[in-house]
Amino acid sequence: MKKENIVVVDDEKSILKLISSTLKVTGYNVYTGIDGEEAITLVEQHNPDLLLVDVRMPNLGGLEVCKRLREWSKVPIIVVSALNDANYAVEALDLGADDYLRKPFYVTELLARVRTQLRRAEERPAQPQQSVFRSGPLNVNFSRRQVTLNDDEVKLTPTEYSILEQLVQNAGKVLTHQMLLHRVWGPDYSEENEYLRVYIGRIRRKLSTGLDGPRFIATEQGVGYRFIDALA
Repeated sequence: MKKENIVVVDDEKSILKLISSTLKVTGYNVYTGIDGEEAITLVEQHNPDLLLVDVRMPNLGGLEVCKRLREWSKVPIIVVSALNDANYAVEALDLGADDYLRKPFYVTELLARVRTQLRRAEERPAQPQQSVFRSGPLNVNFSRRQVTLNDDEVKLTPTEYSILEQLVQNAGKVLTHQMLLHRVWGPDYSEENEYLRVYIGRIRRKLSTGLDGPRFIATEQGVGYRFIDALA
């Protein structure tokens, strides 16, 4: 069985030791670093299955790491932070993180979130009957996990793609916040509506075709989101 590679970067040695030792005992290969520059170097060297990175570190913080990595890498990222401020979580997600774990945390919670990200990265949903979804200038190729708009490829992170995939496969139907959280992040997520708000905003920006173009995702206030098929 393949052992997943995980990069863990935190300048707090006790936390770094706790996380790395826990992951190693659980059966993962772990590479560690103590600052943001090392985080980027380790991702380049090992092409890991997952990155856990602290927010506040010397030289380069975790948020900047997310921003830089998302220019070329789709590695799942969990940001770990002692900052109990929702704004940091939102900013981390907005810069490309896939999850946000607050310190202090239970080891069981850490492992559950790690399993969720690794499972999402490995899972490929059953091939839908329709291999390509088309809606006006938007094409979603399910087999390639590729999205194009006006024939130009749209660069989506794995999380962004998973959300869009759920919406287009249920075009015209309202998917509640809980449905999307369960299907994209897993059953342990049910109240992180802020995650969805951030990601839906990013997807909308990437799918924007101008003021007069189609607006693909509608918000059902207090309920969830619905994909509006431009060809319907």
